[in-house]
Amino acid sequence: MQTISKSASKLAAALVCGALLSANAMAQKAPAAVVVNGTAVPQSLADAFIAEQKAQGAPEGPELRAAVREELVRREILSQEAKKKGLDKKADVAAQMGLASQAVLIRAFIQDYLAKHPVTDAQLKKDYEEIKSKLGGKEYKARHILVDNETEAKVILDKLKKGEKFEELAKQSKDPGSKDNGGDLGWSNPSNYVKPFADALVRLEKGKLTDAPVKSDFGWHIIQLEDTRPLNPPPFDQVKGQLQQRAQQQIVENMVKDLRAKAKVE
Repeated sequence: MQTISKSASKLAAALVCGALLSANAMAQKAPAAVVVNGTAVPQSLADAFIAEQKAQGAPEGPELRAAVREELVRREILSQEAKKKGLDKKADVAAQMGLASQAVLIRAFIQDYLAKHPVTDAQLKKDYEEIKSKLGGKEYKARHILVDNETEAKVILDKLKKGEKFEELAKQSKDPGSKDNGGDLGWSNPSNYVKPFADALVRLEKGKLTDAPVKSDFGWHIIQLEDTRPLNPPPFDQVKGQLQQRAQQQIVENMVKDLRAKAKVE
């Protein structure tokens, strides 16, 4: 699952750099972390940089602060050189700086919104139970061969019924993830597959092939069920973080959808 928290962290890593390079004159009136060629680099930028590094796992301490200070010096030197060449006045550079500033603001807004709309444990447990109920009680180990058209699929299915090896015929599959592995899909829950595939899979007996090719949005499948086993989902505490990220993503998506519906766009 893609998550808001994870996305926000990646966003911060990419955008704090832009914020450091585009600090305005008002920010420079704040206490300075270092002065480079007469230009003060605000302590607020150093604090933001340190916070970002700590979020990525760097330990707090003198070494981190020294490293951040040196990085700020390097960035300020490069920024000054870029400005000497007028690069900050170029339209494409100015646009990128504007986007970086906007993205940092959006990130702050999302963090503030999530703080004011927290996900409760009760909601997470409800989501957990709903997901468990949809998964059912089994995992399936299957192989498949995927081709572009029904005619080709029927030819392959006929060869399989005559005794040719699935592993060899799977080399004709257009699924790059399984063709070189005998069509093996490993253990999975049917919910991980597209519906036509999942519906056909759960009807199969162990060792059996689908009677006819199965059509999905990807093409035509020949499916063989190798085995089944009881599904043992991870305990709630183990997946709580993922559930929270999933819920936060939905909260933000709903918020954006609502704002978009209210916005006047010309």
